[in-house]
Amino acid sequence: MERTLHIGVDATSWQNNRGFGRFTRELVTALASRNTSFRYTLLFDQAPAEGLPANVGILSAKTQKTLNESAVGTTSRSAGYLWQLGKLARQARFDVFFFPSVYSYFPILARVPCVVCYHDTTAERFPELVFPTALNRHLWRIKATMARWQATRAMTVSKASAKDLVDILHIPAGRIDLVTEGADPVFRMISDPGVAARARRAYGVPADAELLVYVGGINPHKNLLGLLKALPAVLTERPKVHLVIVGDTSGKGFWDNVEEVRRFVEDHPPLNKHVHFTGYISDSQLTELLNSTTALVFPSLWEGFGLPAVEAMSCGVPVLASNRSSLPEVIGDCGLFFDPKDPADIARCILKFLSDAELQRRLRALTLERVRDFTWERAAELAEACFRRCV
Repeated sequence: MERTLHIGVDATSWQNNRGFGRFTRELVTALASRNTSFRYTLLFDQAPAEGLPANVGILSAKTQKTLNESAVGTTSRSAGYLWQLGKLARQARFDVFFFPSVYSYFPILARVPCVVCYHDTTAERFPELVFPTALNRHLWRIKATMARWQATRAMTVSKASAKDLVDILHIPAGRIDLVTEGADPVFRMISDPGVAARARRAYGVPADAELLVYVGGINPHKNLLGLLKALPAVLTERPKVHLVIVGDTSGKGFWDNVEEVRRFVEDHPPLNKHVHFTGYISDSQLTELLNSTTALVFPSLWEGFGLPAVEAMSCGVPVLASNRSSLPEVIGDCGLFFDPKDPADIARCILKFLSDAELQRRLRALTLERVRDFTWERAAELAEACFRRCV
């Protein structure tokens, strides 16, 4: 009979709205729901919010600031913050400690076996697009190096990212475990046409528009400027095209280029009448918007997985995406691909899709079959196997 393993989980990113926050919430919830020989204790920096799984333990370091408050923009976590969390993890004496993201890693200074999840290597590939200052880049390198030293096993979310861990971070392939991601059940096809019409009205999109949607962070490496540079050529041939950009515009998260993107739209008519910003919206609102959408556009220079693609495909929406990193692996034959650094190629891809009704129908028909490969239950099963290897 297998002994129960006590897994400590860094939950400091639980309330983060970016992909690694969702990964933490969804994976831990799926892990906690499985009737297997594991028990989980979540470590928070401050008292956790509501909505946690019922059958997990909770520990709080009671730091002065949360991760969301202390590691955004040009700021970073204090030595005291890191010490408090590391001390709490040491004292708990877990069988394994799990960091769902290297972003929130803190040193434990003990020999507890550790699993560190690396979602991508964007920070190593494009440091000038991810970090606002040389100091931020330097601090990231220190943290990433310490995480590699401490990691007994490395976890990642795609074959493309696993290859990067070997090639860029020099982590041996034998120490890398692959998991996956999945869409929340809220992302689904909605047959009521009134829902799609209401979603368009909410964001000022005409009822007869050919609607493209982008979902994600508004950061330089997400390449929204590349997409916007392609749009005038698209509008010349398809004047009913509109683009809705879904992402946090508050400036309170990672270093972003929101103002640069907005200024480009305003300075290049007629983009100012065809591009709409929603700010952050809920999953249910996003689901309604996706059900009114012709295609999701994903122009990122690099992704570790690309969860918005799976969420869109769960709503029956094809994806027009960058031909780099994990996106071809995740999207498969449910979309078309372009060179993200070539606005002319982005425009070509979009126009090819919009001008071919049979192609649109065929890609939509493939989406729901494709997303069956991506579930949080499968991710939890693979994560458990990783934890067992770790000990």
